[in-house]
Amino acid sequence: MSDGSAHRRRTRMAGALLSALALLTAATGCGGSAESPKSARKALASASATADRVEPLTNPAKPQLPVTVGSSDGKRVTIGSADRIVPLSGSLSEIVFTLGLGDRVVARDITATFTQAAKLPVVTRNHDVSAESVLSLRPDLVLAETTTGPDEAMEQIRDAGIPVLVVDPAQGLDDVGPRIRAVADALGVPADGKRLTKRSQDRIAAVRAAIAAREEHPRVAFLYVRGSASVYLIGGKGSGATSLLQAAGAIDAGAESGLTKDFTTITAEALAKAAPDAILVMSKGLESVGGIDGLVGIPGVAQTPAGMARRVVSIEDGVLLNYGPRTDEVLKSIVEQLYGDAE
Repeated sequence: MSDGSAHRRRTRMAGALLSALALLTAATGCGGSAESPKSARKALASASATADRVEPLTNPAKPQLPVTVGSSDGKRVTIGSADRIVPLSGSLSEIVFTLGLGDRVVARDITATFTQAAKLPVVTRNHDVSAESVLSLRPDLVLAETTTGPDEAMEQIRDAGIPVLVVDPAQGLDDVGPRIRAVADALGVPADGKRLTKRSQDRIAAVRAAIAAREEHPRVAFLYVRGSASVYLIGGKGSGATSLLQAAGAIDAGAESGLTKDFTTITAEALAKAAPDAILVMSKGLESVGGIDGLVGIPGVAQTPAGMARRVVSIEDGVLLNYGPRTDEVLKSIVEQLYGDAE
């Protein structure tokens, strides 16, 4: 298998995990124990607030079309109109809305969980695109990622004459600006793309600067848990969390312990080797295992420094690994939960 094929397969897997967990939103209730510490309940509230809304640019520009732009699939795409946009991932939806063009979005992927998109019809799950559902909305532009599929559905959309812009998937903080600018250029608002990129990068830099002098560098393990399906995984190199953790002044315990796969089944041995001081989880995943009490009940967790201290950082599923306009909010929430209220 070529390096490119391997990368595509890994990113499909990571994205599929996120999409699957997003499905728990409607089916899983809050399972946190009444005995969970106050800090844990605060963490869940903080995670929910982070994901609630996007913050559109003030005085957004009107699209200047047509434009012809490069697509990550190697094609050149000409966009003549952007009145009916269908983004096929929550992250891409977030960018469009933050550019101030949310009124042009006519449908959403199931991972678009922020408030402004809530009333839009769900027509796809990033890795299970229904061409018929998309085409029924008469879009004049479809936004996708290189991991979006199946390929047959994407070809069917293209064959119908719909412009499809493909964007590289997010892997870390360095992807925030390029993804924003790629979407903005395709929508005919390149200046706003640069403006939003600067806003996002400035806010991320401000959070990083605030903790730059901190001497503590906790080891944090990113756990993907889904109790209803008995899925318990620990993130390693390439899970997507490393960049955020490093920006928060932490060490990715899974990657640092030698886990080379994106995700590995949790074992007591793997957790002992990772020895995390804290655990990062998605909020719905935490709920699915019964909150903090259920999380420390997973074999091996209670024996880690994180388990013994019940030190858990929870971020809402639909925003944690987006690496988009709200990444500064995600990073700030991680810092606040990880270090407490100390400045």
